Amino acid sequence: MSEAFTAIVAEDEALLRRALVDLLASAWPDLQLVAECEDGASALEALAEHQPRVAFLDIRMPGLGGLEVAAAAAEVSPATQIVFVTAYDEHAVDAFERGAVDYLLKPVQADRLAATVQRLQRRGIGDAARVSAWLAGLGPALSPAPSPPALTWLTASAGLETRLILVDEVAYFRAADKYTTVVTAEGEALLRMPIRELLGALDPAVFRQIHRSTIVNLRAVAGIVRDYSGRGTVRLRSRPETLAVSSTYMALFRSM
Repeated sequence: MSEAFTAIVAEDEALLRRALVDLLASAWPDLQLVAECEDGASALEALAEHQPRVAFLDIRMPGLGGLEVAAAAAEVSPATQIVFVTAYDEHAVDAFERGAVDYLLKPVQADRLAATVQRLQRRGIGDAARVSAWLAGLGPALSPAPSPPALTWLTASAGLETRLILVDEVAYFRAADKYTTVVTAEGEALLRMPIRELLGALDPAVFRQIHRSTIVNLRAVAGIVRDYSGRGTVRLRSRPETLAVSSTYMALFRSM
């Protein structure tokens, strides 16, 4: 008996995620869905944990987008077949077709999904390394659409004091339940915003998630070392502590 197909779905909009899951249940009843992810970070962790046969990745998600997750998949889950879910125009879709990369256009149509399922079943095992190489050679066709201006200032609290903090001065952010701890050279403050929401408002060229609970300012990094287990340690310019980088997120540094 052949190995069962497993899959993850990564889509930040709950209604669209549910719609795709329902369509998959109809088009591919034997598919085992092992994770439904609302952002790229959880998708990357699900790839590393479950090693699914297929990953359906929305290209635009808060923080890590589907393209970044797919590039890292070559290391964390190399046998996974990648299917991009996109709202890009025909010019961008041509890049998918020339690269022989599986994709679904939003809103996903049942007949198009059925054709994709047939290709996935015939192919059997994926080649995330090939997809990663294709991504590395892309031109501007799949450049992200313009995003709203990144945050410049943050209003955070330290005890009874309210502080106005320049985002460029932040060394790193650390998740604290429904709040986020903001760490600068001068100390810590508490931001009334969950880290997932914050990630979507930061400049992705400057701030990088290195752990599910940690976002670091790349300009504040003095160095990074990888150990034999694949995990990393970040040294900071303005702080004495070091930050742990999970082995999953280390793949992102090599794809930068």
